[in-house]
Amino acid sequence: MDVTNLRGAVAAVLTADDEGWDAARAYHSGVGSPVALVRPTSVDEVAAAVRWAAEAGEPVVVRGGGHSAWGAVPGGLTIDLSAFDDVAVDGTRVSVGGGATWGAVARQLAESGVGLSSGDTASVGVGGLTLGGGIGWMARAWGLASDQLVGAQLVTATGDLLEVSADAEPELFWALRGGGGNFGVVTRFDFQAHPLTSVVWTVLAPSGNARPVLRALRDLLQDAPRQLTVTYMDVPAMDPSAPAGATISACWIGDDEAASAAALAPLTTLEGVTVTESGVRSYPDILQDMPAADPDQPMPGFVGGNTLAVDLSDAMIDLLATFREAHSASVLFLRSLGGAFADVGQEAGAFPARDATWFAMAGAFDIPGMLDESERAAAEAEWDAIEQLGAGVYGNFTTSTDPSWVARMYPPATLARLTEVKKRWDPRNVFSRTHNVLPV
Repeated sequence: MDVTNLRGAVAAVLTADDEGWDAARAYHSGVGSPVALVRPTSVDEVAAAVRWAAEAGEPVVVRGGGHSAWGAVPGGLTIDLSAFDDVAVDGTRVSVGGGATWGAVARQLAESGVGLSSGDTASVGVGGLTLGGGIGWMARAWGLASDQLVGAQLVTATGDLLEVSADAEPELFWALRGGGGNFGVVTRFDFQAHPLTSVVWTVLAPSGNARPVLRALRDLLQDAPRQLTVTYMDVPAMDPSAPAGATISACWIGDDEAASAAALAPLTTLEGVTVTESGVRSYPDILQDMPAADPDQPMPGFVGGNTLAVDLSDAMIDLLATFREAHSASVLFLRSLGGAFADVGQEAGAFPARDATWFAMAGAFDIPGMLDESERAAAEAEWDAIEQLGAGVYGNFTTSTDPSWVARMYPPATLARLTEVKKRWDPRNVFSRTHNVLPV
């Protein structure tokens, strides 16, 4: 592939013949094999790179934070936005570059006494998380990351630069709020942030049968204050720093430890549940650090999936607990929704299932030699039964490149609307390295 014209338009262009290629194409979850990789430092360079890809017939892979699996698909032009990491705060209005990561953003916002509902991991990119929705620690108080999006600077498939908002190209703005990276390269995100000085962080350790704990958790969150968002996670032994077992992590907005404790009392008084950690923290301090994968040991796959549950019924709880019990090397994860998440109308963005009250995920590790064919088939059937009880799928929690995921993620009316936006803004499907909405 001749990249001469690309080198003339973008200062930093790397191919397999260049020094530093191996380091450049390594991303958080593995090592990619694109045709070329560029590191633009201006929107003009981003636009030039997109135009080159369109003319060359190469799909564009946008790297924001780097957690995405799309870099694993061979070919394409990778646009590394790591230089676009500026954060500007004006009161509660926050502008964030498309290459910024949530940990760095959270630290800068904390200095200004504001915060955004974001992901759980410091290294995850603002861009990919937001475009896919963004379920975070403030979901019940502030909604999704994409709910806080009020504007964006976008490079389209033709290399044009747009300012997008509810007033400027409103249909495209709607699509950006949950429709993924199908529509262009977002070089700047504008958010409406919220006052935030600290949080109360509590970790509980339940033991024994998960079912009564999950039922109590569900019942508590039906009427809990919006300041409270919780996560249940049960994992096998990973390493000495991550022992096996279940934990419930609770984030309360503000520094009122007594109010947080009162809200969590129905859990802390359950037999077998102990409080292992509790106290006032800064929001950046509760974000997890996820080390990059060893290039020689790619991230394991999973057999399972995720779903948005309108009702975390006893039947769903039993199926989720049974899945975890049936597969020793598996993980179970649930995050509370409702509250502000449900306040946003379904028509306000492309994210599905606004009536969901829980997000649930379960997966059996699929490492070569771990699951035989019958075990894999059993896990798939068990997950299918769980997903049938859900109301939608969250794309940010799957690394699958299977095209069928798009229909699972979006209801028919939403997908039809996304398709119309795609037809207008990317009819040649330059931005196909995402959960791809086809322009047909």
